[in-house]
Amino acid sequence: MSILKLKPSCKDYIWGGHRLAEEYNVLFEGRSPAEAWELSCHPDGASVITNGKYAGRTLPDYIRQEGSWVLGTHCDRFEDFPILIKFIDARDNLSIQVHPDDRYARQNEGQYGKTEMWYVMDAGKDAFLYYGFKREISREEFADRIMNDTLTEVLNAVPVQKGDVLFIEAGTIHAIGKDILIAEIQQNSNVTYRVYDYGRIGKDGKKRDLHIEKALAVTKRIPVVKDRNCYPHIADCDYFTVDKLNLDGRVMQKLAGKVSEASFASILILEGEGTISGREETLSYRKGDSFFLLFSSIQRGKFHTGLTSISLPAA
Repeated sequence: MSILKLKPSCKDYIWGGHRLAEEYNVLFEGRSPAEAWELSCHPDGASVITNGKYAGRTLPDYIRQEGSWVLGTHCDRFEDFPILIKFIDARDNLSIQVHPDDRYARQNEGQYGKTEMWYVMDAGKDAFLYYGFKREISREEFADRIMNDTLTEVLNAVPVQKGDVLFIEAGTIHAIGKDILIAEIQQNSNVTYRVYDYGRIGKDGKKRDLHIEKALAVTKRIPVVKDRNCYPHIADCDYFTVDKLNLDGRVMQKLAGKVSEASFASILILEGEGTISGREETLSYRKGDSFFLLFSSIQRGKFHTGLTSISLPAA
């Protein structure tokens, strides 16, 4: 079996909306699927295979059964599965937060750090993200502004629209604003340090925890310098490579490719419907679907319309 179709693990957070269920065919029985972990081997929520002999089993189960060779030689240097891919529906503002790098996260959390990228699937008219600082600030000012609820005054607010891409290195302070849909490709980590959460109350009736001391230790207190030229990719780093394919069914009706022994590939379907075929099977797809591709050649893939995002660990 060369193509695995995946069912996501969903997360019900207080800031989430309903668009993933209503528009992206994400099945969820809770209040709202704020996040759908489309490609995940993380213990906090693994993807489930929906086709073939492994149907109903998790992706980590499959990898343990078949052997780590199915991930490709690029993954040999990683102790754990290297990436995590999500859909995020921000009906309300997410907390202002930061993620540690590998060294700090391994020492203090027992997980990888978190470098990530965002592809904006959709955004409201006035939507924006927080992305780094407007200017360099001291550790003391950073701490004072957290305590005095004035942190947003020194954060860099970036207006966004559908199709925008932001690369967020570990240590970069950031937040997704309300009325935004995001496809997030990240390291396989669930470590987040909150520094501001708008005073919101969690499901337990208490204000959600902040992680101020850890955030002070890992945050880069300088503006983000956008100097990453990833052409022809939309993102390319030590942990993943991401490409975007815009197909309208007329200019390009078929896409053919091959997954080599170097790496697996993940495909997200963000618009449209069609079929994808390998040596052994042909599977249908629609908006919101996620596929995990192994070493076998993709003999033919017919895409009627839409946008496909492929991510895989870099060399």
